Amino acid sequence: MDTVDVLVVGAGLAGLTTARLLAQAGLDVAVCERRTSVGTGIRTTGIFVRRTLDDYDLPHLGPAVRRVLLYPPSLREPVELVSERDEFRVGDMENIYAAAVRDAERAGARVNLDSSYPARSTQARFTIGADGARSTVAKNLGLDVNRRLITGIEEVYPVRTGSTPTFHCVVDPRLAPGYIAWVVDDGEHAHVGLAGRPDRFSAPLPQLLQRFRDSFPTPEPAGPVRRRGGPIPVGGLLRRIVSPEGLLVGDAAGAVSPLTAGGLDPCMRMSELAASVTFDYLRSGNRYVLEHYDGAAMRRRYLLRSQLRRGLSLVRGPGLAEAAFALLRTSPGRAAARRILFT
Repeated sequence: MDTVDVLVVGAGLAGLTTARLLAQAGLDVAVCERRTSVGTGIRTTGIFVRRTLDDYDLPHLGPAVRRVLLYPPSLREPVELVSERDEFRVGDMENIYAAAVRDAERAGARVNLDSSYPARSTQARFTIGADGARSTVAKNLGLDVNRRLITGIEEVYPVRTGSTPTFHCVVDPRLAPGYIAWVVDDGEHAHVGLAGRPDRFSAPLPQLLQRFRDSFPTPEPAGPVRRRGGPIPVGGLLRRIVSPEGLLVGDAAGAVSPLTAGGLDPCMRMSELAASVTFDYLRSGNRYVLEHYDGAAMRRRYLLRSQLRRGLSLVRGPGLAEAAFALLRTSPGRAAARRILFT
């Protein structure tokens, strides 16, 4: 039996970041990942926002995106928002994950691929669940689990458009009920996808994605098309995300914006807090240290976006979406959109 200080379950960005930080602090850390390669089964869109770009030095990022176009179901008269700053960059997640594995291993963590959880051969003082929206660790530790989920699908491929990098967002409940369809064309790669409430989809996701591609002028592939997708938690940060036996990070903790479904920035920041709390707890044995990882307290920052998420879920038909765009085209509407997308 291999005994370690910390077992991190899941080799996504949240798990690998937490593992690296804990190993750098001197703890014995092992990562178990059921996939045979971190470059397969990717579920994130890889869209990094300005806050992340300002605070973290990330490799393998595409060109900056400053322009956003918001479309109603008719696709007529889109609302254009242009920032003076670099608002988004889309990461090459295969290479970002590979670099994160190397960094974790250099710090001293052992990353075990094709390794299932619970791991019979490994015993840990503390377990960190970074195993996604439907976390097995959360269930085994008796912590909260995600209940509100949307499901997404995306195609990623190289392009040679040479156009101004643009993030296209389409609000159409017939294609993406309760969320959006999107095309991110940064001039080098195109990300074409949609997501929504699975109980309201009118057809299988691949058919809806093809319908979207047929209706929207998406760039033509200049190379192989890769498809990704999966569940996305949108209920906000879970309340019970820590116990004396372990804690949750990333999607497993519901650390995803309830409105935009962006999870990479909260994942990076939460991983730092998780590593700090875990190290202090294992070093001191003081259970009160775990109170600093209180999901209920951290939920407050998501309150407004949770309310807006409920409002978006109420848009069930194209007529209501078109009416909402009449408000979005006003000065207050555009200001609200800028605040949501550019902060």
